[in-house]
Amino acid sequence: MAAQVTCSVALTLFLVSWPLMAAPPESQDPAPEQPSAPPEEPAPAPPPKVVPPKAPERRVSLSPKPAAPPPIGRTTFDVDPLADGSIIGASLGFAFILDLIDATGEIRPQQISADFDRSQLLSIDRASVSRKPSSSAAGYANLGLLTTAGFAVVDPILSGMRERSVQSGMVDAFMYAESMSLTFALTDIVKIAVRRPRPQAYAEAEQHRGDPLYSNSDTDSSLSFFSLHSSMTAAIGATATYLAFARSPHSPRPWITLALAAGLSSFVSVERVRAGKHFPSDVIAGSLAGVAVGMVVPHLHRTDDIKQRRVWVGFNPGHDWQGERRGVLQISGSF
Repeated sequence: MAAQVTCSVALTLFLVSWPLMAAPPESQDPAPEQPSAPPEEPAPAPPPKVVPPKAPERRVSLSPKPAAPPPIGRTTFDVDPLADGSIIGASLGFAFILDLIDATGEIRPQQISADFDRSQLLSIDRASVSRKPSSSAAGYANLGLLTTAGFAVVDPILSGMRERSVQSGMVDAFMYAESMSLTFALTDIVKIAVRRPRPQAYAEAEQHRGDPLYSNSDTDSSLSFFSLHSSMTAAIGATATYLAFARSPHSPRPWITLALAAGLSSFVSVERVRAGKHFPSDVIAGSLAGVAVGMVVPHLHRTDDIKQRRVWVGFNPGHDWQGERRGVLQISGSF
């Protein structure tokens, strides 16, 4: 109430003092009044033109129109530091929290049924239960993942040097970080949701078959589907390949990048299977998920794609076959 009274008083003082401030000083002689001509009456506005509903000029096209012309020449990419930074931060935070929860052991691992038979597994997964894990395969897989992650750090620097633009390097760094963080979060969510036992968990269950006291208490033993190593390696490789084809389409660079990415991703996946950490179906699913994320992220950051109107919603009046007035609600987009 006090604020309202203050505002009202201030407004009243302003209205009272305004004529005084607007009046000429007393020391000046007032200008002689000139006879003024009577004001002319404004001409009446013409009545608005009524356009019939069926007139051609009343028809509006619902076809999508670009908000800005696409860039001429090579493909360019744009990022929004606020939006993309929020996505990266939220994805990484979500994934790290899930990892911390897994480490506490509070999530009960999936228990393998006592009468389970390996013939119930997929045909490509059955041999993983009886295969002896390789002691060096896990290290090789980690090395392959670290090599891929290192490329994700070096490639934006090389892009900035090739393009002679710091902005190009920063944009590539954002896209790599977004691909990796989204893949990290997606993989952890699926692992918690599915809780598929690892091959070694099946082997231990077979060894303790008939033992009523045996119970699997290791949370990590039920996080087989799908492989984080495979998904992360594939995501980085897919992003690198997409950027290579977009930035250097007429050079050997994209094909070399594609071959290296496919070879390294396959190597990491095979080593994870040899280490007894995953089934073949786990690494295949992880690779597919990683490729999908790694391709979608740079595709959605294309300059010619960002500056288009993606979705259009409109109502198109019309008539049915009997002549009754009807309408069509149209939703269209560009993806």
